[in-house]
Amino acid sequence: MPNATPEATMVARAIRPIRLEERGELDRVIVKRWGSPYTVSRGSLHRVSELPCLLATDGDRWLGVAVYRLAAGACELVLLEAFERGHGTGTALLDAVVEQARAAGARRLWLVTTNDNVDALRFYQRRGLRLVRLWPDAVTQARKLLKPEIPLVGDHGISIRDELELDCPLTDPSDRLTCQHVTSKPTERG
Repeated sequence: MPNATPEATMVARAIRPIRLEERGELDRVIVKRWGSPYTVSRGSLHRVSELPCLLATDGDRWLGVAVYRLAAGACELVLLEAFERGHGTGTALLDAVVEQARAAGARRLWLVTTNDNVDALRFYQRRGLRLVRLWPDAVTQARKLLKPEIPLVGDHGISIRDELELDCPLTDPSDRLTCQHVTSKPTERG
């Protein structure tokens, strides 16, 4: 149901921190989906299972995962993966990371994605994040120096070369324009 509203397709879920005994399973899931237990952003290699992580669950079933890193008054969203898209899981995880970041005193949420990931670009921009930087050939360099298993071609047959940075301020929690889901539908362009 691609045109259904998120409320109509939501599944029952809880968002909670990952448990220590679940980190091995997280490694297995990430390797299966991403080809490695590591991600790369801005020239840094991150082992996903060693970072703070939130799980979206329905009973014992994992619906999605959000991995983040707090440093220098900012929160980097290292990985966000909804295992079944279109059910509100990604949005719920993003909201939970924003809450964690604000509680830790972070003033900014930021993330890096790749130039081929147009679905992620749409998702994040609709939720208030803005494109702030292009890092030309950053993925090409990461593939050479840090993570050779990064594929050459990604989503939609697009060559993976560049990193794109998105961010949003985490100022006043009552400011509904800051890192919030856009609820109005885009207007049709003729």
